Amino acid sequence: MAGLIKRIKRVWITLGLAATAVFILWCLVAYRANADGLSASLPDDRVDVVHGNDRWVFEPRASPTRTVGLLFFSGALVDPRAYARLARHAADAGYPVAVVELPRRGALGGAEGSPVLQRGRNAMAAMPEVHCWVIGGHSRGGEVASRYVLAHPDGVAALLLVGTSHPRDVDLSALTLPVTKLVADRDGLATPERVARNRHLLPPATHWVEIAGGNHSQFGDYGFQPGDGFARVPRQTQWQRLADETRRLLDDTAATPACTPSIEAS
Repeated sequence: MAGLIKRIKRVWITLGLAATAVFILWCLVAYRANADGLSASLPDDRVDVVHGNDRWVFEPRASPTRTVGLLFFSGALVDPRAYARLARHAADAGYPVAVVELPRRGALGGAEGSPVLQRGRNAMAAMPEVHCWVIGGHSRGGEVASRYVLAHPDGVAALLLVGTSHPRDVDLSALTLPVTKLVADRDGLATPERVARNRHLLPPATHWVEIAGGNHSQFGDYGFQPGDGFARVPRQTQWQRLADETRRLLDDTAATPACTPSIEAS
């Protein structure tokens, strides 16, 4: 009997290790940027792309650089290049963008504490021509963005939350900045139920955008994320909605008097 129990334990341990290995391999493939993300992360004659110092920076070449920019925090474990197409879309319109990498891709507490916020501070300081920032993030990056606007409000003009159940641990209900939140009804991680539970932590004037048929993974250009729901709309359709709403928020921010360059400055 004792020998049988030992054999059963060995089988369970072997199966557990095999399942863990398969899960890790799946994650390594799933969170990798796809061809669209990789292509968009390359510089061209319209957008300059630089990778270094824990961030990917997209700056416009053809059009004058605006004084409004986008600081975007990646989702946990997601290749930051999965957001390159969104960043390029904004840069094409003249808005500089910094996509911030989470320490250790957000694993083992990499998305917590002040070091990740400091990465955002460093990215903003490296672009002194930008006076007003839209702070955004996808999934766990939305949690980081929520903490950022409270910890470092200087220069922050708006908040963009994408496919995230956050804010959950911070209260933004008294925030006077414009907030846009995009949710998808097929999101298996930031589910509609989880999002609804934290709705009271956002300002009443929050602009809510629901993407029918969208899921969690299609907010970026990467594979199908474990635990997600299956989308019922094409990736391009969901991405275009995200790109349009991001551009709208940037344009609205640029039109505010506080973020409009003075005649003397121009």
